[in-house]
Amino acid sequence: MSQAVTHDPAARMPVLYLSHGAPPLADDPVWPGQLAAWSAELPRPTAILMVSAHWEDAPVTLGATTTVPLVYDFWGFPEHYYQVRYAAPGAPELAAKVRALLARPGHEVHDAPDRGLDHGAYVPLVEMYPDADIPVLQISLPTLDPVGLYDLGRRLAPLRDEGVLIVGSGFFTHNLREADFGAAPDEAPSWSREFDDWGREVLRAGDIDALLNFRHTAPAALRAHPRIEHFAPLFVTLGAGESDLTAQRTPIEGFWLGLAKRSIQLG
Repeated sequence: MSQAVTHDPAARMPVLYLSHGAPPLADDPVWPGQLAAWSAELPRPTAILMVSAHWEDAPVTLGATTTVPLVYDFWGFPEHYYQVRYAAPGAPELAAKVRALLARPGHEVHDAPDRGLDHGAYVPLVEMYPDADIPVLQISLPTLDPVGLYDLGRRLAPLRDEGVLIVGSGFFTHNLREADFGAAPDEAPSWSREFDDWGREVLRAGDIDALLNFRHTAPAALRAHPRIEHFAPLFVTLGAGESDLTAQRTPIEGFWLGLAKRSIQLG
């Protein structure tokens, strides 16, 4: 059973950005335990709101609010990765709250009632909350514009006061064409390490402007993120947790296949 402590209604839930890995994460000797230890230290959420790099859809779209099959959005893996199940309860009440926070003139909120959790959502949740007993809602990334996503996070922030765990799920560096599938644990190419070092320092400094403009401020930005969808969920996290930048921790760091798995908690 999950060992996460009970949520205190008077306290705000933290907000997370995590590097979600891929289906083989379950076979890693270290990473699943890191995720499990992290969740055990968190207050138990009333619900989980996932924003994954693997669902882009505009305007903001709400995924299934009932338990539906997972989205196996990957190809060429061994069959057992397609047999994973994560039958978390739907979160219709959370969906209604998200709609109330985001819908306004010129900004519709759509529904995809048959859209299950993709691997950016369920792969880490299997390790963090294996009992699948917490309601989960996934919403789409409506844009890849950092400022727009930061604003999205700010609009979602009130959910933290209701025990909702907001999770941005991506990968701190993500260039599969240059990933080293034979890399030893924590071995990384210079471009991935340089970007990760930069990210560590600007996060510690709370330099939101540098992060929002990372294409121009970060070393090796184009190699670390040829396309920014795996960095984009970080901006939702930063917006939702902007009041807690000084209450920041890094439960997971290091490298996997040469990619930085840096993951942060605000609050």
